[in-house]
Amino acid sequence: MGWTVRDIPDLRGRTVVVTGAGGGPGLVTARELARHGAHTILACRERRRGARALERLLAQVPEARAELRLLDLADLSSVRAFAAGYGDRPLDVLINNAGPAPVAYGRTADGFETRFGVHHLGHFALTGLLLDQLLATPGARVVTVSSLLRLAGSGALDPERRYRRWRVYSRSKAANLLFTHELARRARAAGADLLAAAVHPGFAETDPGGEEARGAEGGTGQRIARTAHRLFAAGPEAGATPILYAATAPDVAADSFTGPGVPAGRRLRGGPGAGWRAPWTRRDEPAERLWRRSEELTGVRYEALPPVPARPQS
Repeated sequence: MGWTVRDIPDLRGRTVVVTGAGGGPGLVTARELARHGAHTILACRERRRGARALERLLAQVPEARAELRLLDLADLSSVRAFAAGYGDRPLDVLINNAGPAPVAYGRTADGFETRFGVHHLGHFALTGLLLDQLLATPGARVVTVSSLLRLAGSGALDPERRYRRWRVYSRSKAANLLFTHELARRARAAGADLLAAAVHPGFAETDPGGEEARGAEGGTGQRIARTAHRLFAAGPEAGATPILYAATAPDVAADSFTGPGVPAGRRLRGGPGAGWRAPWTRRDEPAERLWRRSEELTGVRYEALPPVPARPQS
């Protein structure tokens, strides 16, 4: 029998931050980690939605040690405020889950295209600003949620040459894999006890963007996508399973990519297994190039994890 949430170990004494915990797999992930004893921080953009999520979590797990903290990944000042408010306490697991739906073109408070700004740049900044707390915690993990749609992404870093919402969304999710690769590479070279892994929830009802997605305009493609999700997508419980596995299972490898089902992650549902990823998302040069550009755009630098020479491409 494959891995299930019943295999989550006792997490008492550990602290976890889950971004985008206001609904969907993010909330399920926060709930199950809290159920198993972790002090769980729900990092949410909207206070009302976050408060409702926390209320639901506590109704299902009355003994949970859980709290709500506001975090808007589309605003780097909010990311900095969240990190400053976190303080110096240890951080065992950071789950980079939040992200808006592939809706109409928009910009973050700092002028970045919204999908790329939130999915990648916001989480890049958050991870870097919490890096000291992660490195001070033995066995800490950074789990970044990508998507099945990363298959439509490419090696290009500029998402705005010609705006196509699904392609931009895919590129931002491919950036999650490049970020994970470079974070794992730097942690390994520095001898840091930090595991970086990526996941995708499969074809699950992820509720991306929450109210933003539901209120957004959309053409035929958007309506088809919503209908497909309504008819065929698994629930958020299924989408959370690969995330929970990557966050807690003892056999998770650095720079791994977990999704539902085996073999080779080709099933859209089922228990966690190895997910397929484009070979270029494991190459050092594009990952290091994205990292440098991300530092320039966010102003966040990972001083404790210095650059590593790229391996020659075969």
